[in-house]
Amino acid sequence: MSRTSHPGPGRRSLLQAALAVPAVGAAGAVLGTQSAQAATAQPSTAGSGSHRFDAESPRFALAVLPDTQYLFDADSADPEPLKETFHYLVAQRQEANIAFMTHLGDVTEHGSEEEIGLAADTFRTIHGKVPYSVLAGNHDINSGTDDQRGDTAYLRAFGPQRFTSMPTFGGASPDGYNSYHLLQAAGREWLVLALDWRASEKGLAWAQGVLDAHPTLPVILTTHDIAWAEDNGQAHLSDNGQRLWDRIIRGNDQIFMAFGGHYWPPGRTVLTNDAGHDVHVHITNYQDRYYGGAGMVRLYSFDLVRQVVDVETFSPWFLARDPEKRTPLEAETIELTGPVDRFSLDIDFAERFQGFAPVVPPAPRPASRVMPRGTVAYWRFDSSGLAGAGTVDSAVAAGTVARDLSGHGNDLRVQLLHDSASKALTWSGDHHTEQPAHASLRFDGGKSPDRGAILTTAAQAPLNSLTFTSGFTIETFIKLPEPFEGDHAWMGILSWEGRNGDAGKTTGWSTEEPTCSLNVTPERFLQFVLYPHVQDADPTSWSHALPVGRWTHIAVVNNGHRTVMYVDGSQIARNPSQPATGIATLGKPFVIGGTQFAEQFGQSFYGWIGDTRIVNRALTPKDFMAPFA
Repeated sequence: MSRTSHPGPGRRSLLQAALAVPAVGAAGAVLGTQSAQAATAQPSTAGSGSHRFDAESPRFALAVLPDTQYLFDADSADPEPLKETFHYLVAQRQEANIAFMTHLGDVTEHGSEEEIGLAADTFRTIHGKVPYSVLAGNHDINSGTDDQRGDTAYLRAFGPQRFTSMPTFGGASPDGYNSYHLLQAAGREWLVLALDWRASEKGLAWAQGVLDAHPTLPVILTTHDIAWAEDNGQAHLSDNGQRLWDRIIRGNDQIFMAFGGHYWPPGRTVLTNDAGHDVHVHITNYQDRYYGGAGMVRLYSFDLVRQVVDVETFSPWFLARDPEKRTPLEAETIELTGPVDRFSLDIDFAERFQGFAPVVPPAPRPASRVMPRGTVAYWRFDSSGLAGAGTVDSAVAAGTVARDLSGHGNDLRVQLLHDSASKALTWSGDHHTEQPAHASLRFDGGKSPDRGAILTTAAQAPLNSLTFTSGFTIETFIKLPEPFEGDHAWMGILSWEGRNGDAGKTTGWSTEEPTCSLNVTPERFLQFVLYPHVQDADPTSWSHALPVGRWTHIAVVNNGHRTVMYVDGSQIARNPSQPATGIATLGKPFVIGGTQFAEQFGQSFYGWIGDTRIVNRALTPKDFMAPFA
């Protein structure tokens, strides 16, 4: 906490102070900027006992602890709230996938030997179970000094020697007051840079050296004093924060988050660095709350699938109490839900990190690598599979052949429907990131006037007569345009052209319906309808509404008894339990892009279609064309 002035309304604020470790003896040799080899060698699950951390999961959490100084205040000290916070983080490490905890300074009120010793002993609760960093706040040392202050009780307890056994520890500045940690999380490495209350010129030069030595790592900077906030939570850089911004943050695009405590109330802001990218600056401090903040912790839950960081703030100490016995102040302080305490940040991580760690897209995979046992047809629309592919937006003429790369003779031939212009079907280099071929076809199907294009097998193609009674997997990639312009009717993605009435089926809404088809409704729901080779039934799968402007992988899997649809590797909810053995194909052509009966059943496809594969057995998601975690 600080009572010093800042360039705004007079106000005190707390620092997110979080971690400490078992007490140790006199400061040992101080480490430089060498990389912690153990950090990069962590297994996919790291930890001891049941407190395991999955370093490959795309979801992980960072715990941030603000000023704990009132819990270590001379003879009124009470370490129990902080112990409960540590117990919580250890117990929840596996479920919440907690990668690290960082303390933002002001561990104690006076920085005395007694207070520091009690705090150091309290940190034994978490030491060796969850890695963490600690930095000095103005109450832990002489606030009139910078990181060249020399020996202190804080340095003897929380200096670099405390962290050398941690697999995340990367090194410390020669003075011992600044440190960095390397985290393995979400399948990549991250850097936490913990800077002293007042980093000297030497300290800043050391910090820049750490960044220079790790130029491709995203960085979270932690310090005690970086910003203050108005009552509405709008944060502004403090004098020291402005110095850090000018000297370290704005010119190093790697730093995408910066956390501090010291002042209250909590707050946040987004600044723009020299590269034109966002930097999220947050203040976390609750020492002004009941019981000095009661060891309140903030969890930053990173989700690299949703491209979101979800933030929540709560007190494990009060959470552990019997709800019937909580006092009114305990009950209202269990969790903070205001806009500066519980919120989400939308971050496109690949785009944000592009300037220093560009994502290298997967190279195209040859057809031979994506045809597992049982593949009966595989079409792709790059030069290996489509004659004339390669010119963006060029028309794909009627009669153009898309080769069946499985070698089974199920080539497709382009047909233009109705009186469609040649641009009803064009070649595109657009593709799903994980698609084997980096190409697709753009279909401009629609109504009023009826128009479109399809690709269909020849009358004698082997695929026309396969019945798949032992199971099948049908996969494709599609993208719907954004905006989804026009009044689009029910449209087909692929189908077999046999009519279910000719197969002797009496179920279904029309005897003219194709015996098997994958469609998109006007509301953008997927529908897979199947008339089995054996049963007189029409089991139908339905998905959720598909997003526009984004590639989607679709897989329909039948194990010989039941059909299940997957969207982007996830099983959908509305899969039928009705039995379905085989497909009543009736020797009729297979079609991509809709159906030859588009005028009866909506329209041909509107959007992009990429690689399409049919396998004569049930595959599991790990064997799909697009890899899914």
